[in-house]
Amino acid sequence: MKIYVAGLLMLGISSTISAQTGNPVKDTIRLSLKDAWQKAEENSRHIRINTINVDIAEAEVKDARRERLPEIEVKGSAEKASNIPIYENGIFSKPTQHEVIHTLYRAGADFYLNIYNGNKLNLKIKENQTLQKIKDIQKEQSVSDIHYKTAALYLELQKTLIFRDLIKQDITDQKTQLKEIQTLYKNGVVLKSDVLRIELELSKRKMALVTIENDILIAMQKLNIILGIPDEQTVIPEAPFNQWNENTTYNDYLKLALEHSFDYHVSEQQTELSMIKLKQVKANVRPKIGMYGEFYFANPQIFLYPYNPYWYSLGIVGIKASFSISSLYHNTHKVKAARLEFEKEEEVHKDTEDKVRQQVKEAYLRYQEALEQIKVAEANVAQAKENARIIRNTYFSQTSLITELLDADIQLLQTKFELEAAKIMAQNNYYLLQNITGVL
Repeated sequence: MKIYVAGLLMLGISSTISAQTGNPVKDTIRLSLKDAWQKAEENSRHIRINTINVDIAEAEVKDARRERLPEIEVKGSAEKASNIPIYENGIFSKPTQHEVIHTLYRAGADFYLNIYNGNKLNLKIKENQTLQKIKDIQKEQSVSDIHYKTAALYLELQKTLIFRDLIKQDITDQKTQLKEIQTLYKNGVVLKSDVLRIELELSKRKMALVTIENDILIAMQKLNIILGIPDEQTVIPEAPFNQWNENTTYNDYLKLALEHSFDYHVSEQQTELSMIKLKQVKANVRPKIGMYGEFYFANPQIFLYPYNPYWYSLGIVGIKASFSISSLYHNTHKVKAARLEFEKEEEVHKDTEDKVRQQVKEAYLRYQEALEQIKVAEANVAQAKENARIIRNTYFSQTSLITELLDADIQLLQTKFELEAAKIMAQNNYYLLQNITGVL
């Protein structure tokens, strides 16, 4: 923060920049953070993509369940047959032609109902349901991520607006102080150099204000883009809150993370998915049992002797069972590979749990650190105010130098910037902690 304030003030000497001015905006939008979240959700393509993925996964689950219904097929045919040559004296002799019924018709339907297939269908349904859970979690994660990204931009805009108010107030104070010193100079109490130093510092403040105004425009455009509103639209965030959650412990946040963390639960479902795939591979060595049936009309009648050119119908129903002997040796290494994949996913899940714990710990400590920074910054502001008051009195009593007065003023402005930045950082870290624990 010291570097930031010093950099803003140094811009008054190192460069000349004109303030960017655009077309005046007719309306000003005042947004709460919840309103910003709602607009960002509506505008997010990433959320829409994940919503479509959820719908696709849901349709695939329904499709897998439909496979429990029997397979039904209708079919028909019309054929022409030639006479049948009979080679009574060998194939090199002239055959005798036997007349047959030349036109054949057939129309019917058949079905197959899976009774048992090594539980593969139930496993397929469970696999699709697990994939659907993963898509649901990923959708929730995309919403949480857009919430945090929006909150970060919203807080950045809040910070720059607060900085503008601080620098404007400081410029007003510096102008008042300049008038007092100019009066002393006219009365011969101080030197011309004192007046010039104050004027120089005032010009630095004005240049810093230009930079902050540009920072506001940049922060506002970034927020407008994620909200899906025009770049030139003026957005005014609500005043930042000053109440902090200091009662929730690290263990409480860790418990929340293990219950709601997106990465943790995606990894959990991936492990479940690998177990299902292992069961699917093992099911290859189980028998298949199904019911089948067929009913058809046909002409001519060639099912019973003597044949005749009449229509007839026939219905057949039965049970079919089969077992693949080759699967006993073809499936051995497939099972081994699937088991190793499951063991790998278990290790990945444990590694994900470790990462979640580390992320929660880091975010929690950074949040606590930011809260401590607020307390320190509040004390620093009080001390800087008192120091500035003392130096001001001693300067106008001719017992301190102009440089001491300027240093005291800069130090006071710096501590005010640090306090507001610490408050914004605490809010940012709080939302980051909520995002990591999966409750944002």
